Amino acid sequence: MYIVPWQLVAERTGAVLKFVSLDEHDVPNLKDFKEMLTTKTKLVVTHHVSNVLASVLPIEDIVSWAHHFGAKVLVDACQSVPHMVVDVQALDADFLVASSHKMCGPTGIGFLYGKIDLLSAMPPFLGGGEMISDVFLDHSTFAEPPSRFEAGTPAIGEAIGLGAAIDYLSGIGMQKIHTYEEELANYLYENLRAVPNIRIYGPVPNAQRAALCSFNIDNMHPTDIATFLDQQHGIAIRSGHHCAQPLHRVLGVSSSARASLYFYNTKEDVDYFIQALNDTVSFFDSFK
Repeated sequence: MYIVPWQLVAERTGAVLKFVSLDEHDVPNLKDFKEMLTTKTKLVVTHHVSNVLASVLPIEDIVSWAHHFGAKVLVDACQSVPHMVVDVQALDADFLVASSHKMCGPTGIGFLYGKIDLLSAMPPFLGGGEMISDVFLDHSTFAEPPSRFEAGTPAIGEAIGLGAAIDYLSGIGMQKIHTYEEELANYLYENLRAVPNIRIYGPVPNAQRAALCSFNIDNMHPTDIATFLDQQHGIAIRSGHHCAQPLHRVLGVSSSARASLYFYNTKEDVDYFIQALNDTVSFFDSFK
């Protein structure tokens, strides 16, 4: 889970973890965030796009506010890099991560971007082949970034697959993908709102939403919804806490259902999903 590595770091170093609350629109409260920043803040870790709320955060502003207090910023861009233009130079983030399998690439690989001065100042965290410069009996010197962080034989096949996925998406055009998905996201949201007894999490479309919707329906478990849609209609959605248990606790639920779209989906897919979801609701209502 996203929070776990920082809990482990805090246990080892004594660092204090602080968390930003949600505002009335189910998005991170940026006013709360700004008030939390002090000269003691060392690292700000934030998502770009929420995989539960579909909210898109103003990373340039967040980075500027954090840098004002001397803090570094790590951006989880796993949900943004596959769906929109992400310019790391313009964002000015110190570190940025993304995942291959969300980009039509293979599993088991992703990438970390870091500013070269920060990477050069960091010691390696693993030892192995290709990450050294010279080895002596009493000490070793290390290669320049990124090699010093690539100990041992790399995931060669996965890296080639990720490169092919990047070329494929770039060939389509990230702005073209983003523009299409914005239209599709609004279409999904507006149609989903008409489903009886539904609660959709995250901001309304005019606040900019990613092409996904997490939701619950009164008196229906998300796993029942997902299973019925799969077995009866051949539709795949996700149910559960989406690796975000603390967020679901804040929302007051243990889990949710999530419908996600990509550039290969169409409005006809959304129509079929909405029809199938209404059929699912009617089926379970018949047992009440």
